[in-house]
Amino acid sequence: MSKKYNVCVLGATGMVGREMIKVLEERNFPVNKFLPLASERTAGSKVTFQSKEYTVELAEPKSFEGIEIGLFSAGAKPSAALAPEAAKRGCIVIDNTSHFRMDPNVPLVVPEVNPQAIKRHKGIIANPNCSTAQMVLVLKPIYDAVGIERIVVSTYQSTSGWGKEAIAEMYEQTKMILDDPNAKVPVKYLPKQIAFNVIPQIDSFLDNGYTKEEIKMVNETRKILEDETIKITATTVRVPVAIGHSESVNIQTKKKITAQEVRELIAKFPTVTVMDDPKNGVYPTPIDCVGKDDTFVGRIREDISIPNGIEMWIVSDNLRRGAALNAVLIAERMIKDGLI
Repeated sequence: MSKKYNVCVLGATGMVGREMIKVLEERNFPVNKFLPLASERTAGSKVTFQSKEYTVELAEPKSFEGIEIGLFSAGAKPSAALAPEAAKRGCIVIDNTSHFRMDPNVPLVVPEVNPQAIKRHKGIIANPNCSTAQMVLVLKPIYDAVGIERIVVSTYQSTSGWGKEAIAEMYEQTKMILDDPNAKVPVKYLPKQIAFNVIPQIDSFLDNGYTKEEIKMVNETRKILEDETIKITATTVRVPVAIGHSESVNIQTKKKITAQEVRELIAKFPTVTVMDDPKNGVYPTPIDCVGKDDTFVGRIREDISIPNGIEMWIVSDNLRRGAALNAVLIAERMIKDGLI
């Protein structure tokens, strides 16, 4: 990476935006010019990159003149408005919002899983939902080896998936209840009380009874694996954890595979770590994954209720692996493949 690139981060003051800046710095990404951008609400704030303080600028179409790589994580509406403007000006946008994910003209990419899709971009590349990203990383080597007929996934998603306000709400509610178990806690950002509770709703409900988050996992998994025949169902749940999404994943494969064979396949796959010795208390939890690049897998076992069934437990840092790192890895892959 001898050449250096002009890079902007849109949504630089948000949780994912700050993590993107951190990942760029930690991985020594070849940055020439660094430009932090945000909406009117937080423009003027300060961020630090490579020991230098920057003032966050207001994002507008002209901001992207001369920018080569744009990491976007400011919400679907800003991405919808600004990503095409950036692309017009020669900036390749890697967008972390939901807006472009199912657009047939926009590749949806996890670089370890479907790097071939990157070359099809027309100026915009989409990052998947963080829950989808960690799941397909683990399923890809199994899919390639024996095929997958069906996926049943239940998620246990941290409050940071909603944003910093939801984390603050969880802490505030927890403190109030610890001070007074009968306290009526304020509920503002999440649908129901999150402290000492779980909420089986992420995003709004659709007419079929699923939430938008659940359908995202269905559609995005099929698009990334390039297989519309996989049967997928999901239940997404918010839990009182600050960082780190967990998933219980049940798959039915096309051909028989043993739990040990699954362990061996997954262990060889990049950025995935097997932690699977439950008799000795070895299995991943959200605390284990915070700040880590890898996705962690444990509780791998054969499903006793169906033929060709495999159960597993997947945990990953949703801010880092599921969002910020994935975006930077896409940019690194583009440089490696000579696509920018």
